[in-house]
Amino acid sequence: MLGSTIQRELMEIIMRDLSDPRLSGFPSITRVKLSPDLSIADVYVTIMGTPGHQEAALNALKHSAGMMRTKLTKVLSIRQAPFLKFHIDEGLKKELSVLDAIRKANEEDEARRAAQAAAAAAAEAGADGEAAAEPSSSAFEPHSPQPTTRQIPQEQPSERPTE
Repeated sequence: MLGSTIQRELMEIIMRDLSDPRLSGFPSITRVKLSPDLSIADVYVTIMGTPGHQEAALNALKHSAGMMRTKLTKVLSIRQAPFLKFHIDEGLKKELSVLDAIRKANEEDEARRAAQAAAAAAAEAGADGEAAAEPSSSAFEPHSPQPTTRQIPQEQPSERPTE
């Protein structure tokens, strides 16, 4: 509960009070994790931009942590606000890479299914073409001794071992 309140208030402080040029990529606080004694708040952020921009923005947040802590103390009406430690949220990067891997696997699976369906359709068309070609070839041979017929093998009863 206190973590989500700190998260909300920090976002307001960042948007309203920070004017550091290093914060070009808009930082977003993904989560706040408090230590059991509430003395330290690990603040996880995501920042849009290149790794260089992300590092610069993280340094700007770390630089202004003292000012944000002072403002948090006043806003939250608590005796002492937790010490703020800012971190780039690597969990989101991992999550995005997993989602990208799943998307690629789905695309490969769809391509494989389409190729199998095309191969099955081609094989069926080839089998139908052979069946259609057989009667027409005998029609052109007037003196063929026997008409060409295709025989379907009949199922033979299976022998079950007696117990």
